[in-house]
This record gives sequence, structure tokens and C-alpha cells, in this order.
Amino acid sequence: MKNQIFLLLFLAAICARGQRTFVHPGVLHSQTSLNRMQDVVKNKTLPGYGSYLLLSAHPCASSSYRLNGPYQTISRDGEFSFTKSKMEMDFSAAYLNALMWMVTGNKDHAKKAIQVLEAYADVLKIIPPTNDAPLLAGLEGSKIVNAMEILVHSNSGIKKEQITKINKMITKVFLPVCEAFYQVKAYTNGNWGAIVTRMYIGAAIYFNNEKMYNKAIDFYNNGNDNGTIKNYINDTGQIQESGRDQGHSQLGLGALASICEIAWNQGDDLYQALDNRLLKGFEYVAKYNLGNDDVPYVVWKDVTGKYSTWTKISDISRGKFIPVYEMVYNHYVQRKGLIMPFTKQVIDKIRPEGYDRDQPAFGTLLFNNSENK
Repeated sequence: MKNQIFLLLFLAAICARGQRTFVHPGVLHSQTSLNRMQDVVKNKTLPGYGSYLLLSAHPCASSSYRLNGPYQTISRDGEFSFTKSKMEMDFSAAYLNALMWMVTGNKDHAKKAIQVLEAYADVLKIIPPTNDAPLLAGLEGSKIVNAMEILVHSNSGIKKEQITKINKMITKVFLPVCEAFYQVKAYTNGNWGAIVTRMYIGAAIYFNNEKMYNKAIDFYNNGNDNGTIKNYINDTGQIQESGRDQGHSQLGLGALASICEIAWNQGDDLYQALDNRLLKGFEYVAKYNLGNDDVPYVVWKDVTGKYSTWTKISDISRGKFIPVYEMVYNHYVQRKGLIMPFTKQVIDKIRPEGYDRDQPAFGTLLFNNSENK
């Protein structure tokens, strides 16, 4: 009997050693990165401080932010679409106040982030299965997970019972919608899959769930969906949605970049996949949106077969840049010493990066290590 017990304990020890240990905080923001941001704010170091000024001035980053909700049901479309912009602002307030807490040390921001999340955890019951449900779960769920990663792994004052309630909301309301997206045949443009996976990999880290993490990594690399690195960007840099419009192309690229940054914080380099394919995608989009027409374009058959009729690159939203460029530039240029000339031109044009409803944004503060060079 003693031998059997010893054997079981031995096997358990082996299994435990094989389990992944996640870095915390470690979704979009590592402790090293948060410390850097604190120094930037304290010393008013440019260019990052410019993004901080935009962040601190945003209504959703205010410690006196007034909730629109909470709501029992939230939706981007259908019967409950009236909640869309209101709940988006509320969840942005949770994330941005969590960031403000970390970069300023003002605990009123931590209290506000906790208040917003707990209010929804007490009331929210469902994301109905409308067309946009996966987008909602991905976009807003990512804000929640990033806020919680910061709050739980700092002296924010969040209580155990509050964590339990908010975790239940994530696992019972948001994650099932993401899981359902993965279980059906591909049917959307690629920004959807990238957005869902950004939330999913973040939740995997937050919950220390190696199975979820591996699933997200595998989807990014090998998934049969438009929202993967191989299916969203071809080897010339063309985007699956380049023939649709430039706004959605940047939306998808931003989500893929976030997945890479999250994995990087856990020691995994997705940025290098397919010979730095993500770099090629950003350079392609930057070049075209800066006014250059000499980019290659082919009509390709997407994974679903539904979006294969765009015969030329779209000029819809051309030149309207969204704040997704600092993150990838920081990795490929600041970390790796590669060149991104067109992305650099975009950054010079739009810096400092400010707010975006669907992206982490504020990248000149959040994802820019140039102060250390």
C-alpha cells in the first residue's frame, strides 16, 4: 500500500513538473512593462508621456466615471443592441482605470475598475446568440481579462469574493461564446477569429489554463479560419480583408499583434511565425494607407469561400489610421533590430497613439521601449 501511495505521489510530481507556469501579470502587460510605464509617467518622458496625457484625459479612464449599466443582457445587435455603446464604454472604463491605477498609483482608479466589474458580475446573465456575439465576447472579454490580470496581481484591494464573482461572469457568460465560435465551421472575415483568440489566450493565462493556452496558440498558427496568421496575411503582406476596407484590415492586424504580444509575455514568439508574416502585413497596410498604390494585390479564395469576390484593393477608410502600430514596431524594430519603414512613417504621423474602442491603443505609452534605447 505504501509503495502504491509513493508511486502515485511520484507520478503526480512528474506531471506537476510538466505543467506550464504562467507569468503574472502577463496578458498584455508584464510587470517589467508596467514598471516602465510608471517611470515614463513619473518623469514625463516623451514620447510615451504624450499617450499618457491622452489616456488620463479620456472619460473612460476617470476614477469618477459613471456607469451606464450594468445590464442583464448585452448585445451589439438585435433586441438588446441599445446596450452596445454603453457597455463598451463601461468595460473600457474597467480596463483603462486598471491601467491608470498601475501607472499613477492612485487607488481611486483601482476602486473604479473593481466597481465596474463587480456591478456587471452581479447582474449580467447572457450574451444572446446574435450574429455579433463572438465579436462582443472577444472585444469586451479582452478588456475584462486584462483589467483583472492587473487588479489581481497588484495591491489593488480587490477582495477574494469579488474575484470569485467576476471570474464566474467570465467563465459563464463570455468564454462559452468564444468556445462556440471555435466549434463551428469558419464563416467570418478574419478579424473575428483574431479578436476571439485575443480574448481566449488572455483568459487562458489569467486562469492558468494550459489547455486553453495551447488551443489559442494552435489556432493562431494552424486554425482553419480566416483569423489565423497563415490565412489572414499572405506572403506579400496582403490582408484577407484588403479588398473589403482598410478599417477592418487594421482591426484584424491589431488583434493578431495583441495575440503575439500576449504570447511573448509568456516566453513564446509568435511574432516570428512564417518568416515574420505579421511584419509584412503591417508594412503592406501602412504603405497603401500612406498613399502608395504600388502594392501587390491578388484575388484569393478565403477559407469560407464567401469573401473571394474582391477584385481590387479597397480605398474605403484609406488613410484613416487606428492606434495599432506602436506594438509591432516596438517588437520588430526595438527588440529585434529589423526595419519597418512604412510603419515608422505611420507612427511619425499619428504619434502619440490615443484611444480606440476595440484595441488596447495608447501604444506610445503601453508598448514603446524607445526610452530605454
